[in-house]
Amino acid sequence: MSDKTKQPPSFEDALARLESIVESMESGDVPLADLLAKFEEGNALLKTCEARLKEAELKIEQLKKQKDGPASLLPFETNRGA
Repeated sequence: MSDKTKQPPSFEDALARLESIVESMESGDVPLADLLAKFEEGNALLKTCEARLKEAELKIEQLKKQKDGPASLLPFETNRGA
């Protein structure tokens, strides 16, 4: 599977990996080249987490706006994979 078709990790997986990266960076035992790579990976994971949270926020707002009938999700466009 190519990187372009690979799905981003779940929020929980991304957050766990991000926490692991932060812990290793804070240890002070990471060479500079590895530190930069970890920073880049962490930045990408942070963007994934932010996107997942935004999606959840939009779904909640859609549910709150519905006044009549049972709650249901309405489709909306996301920038996932961009």
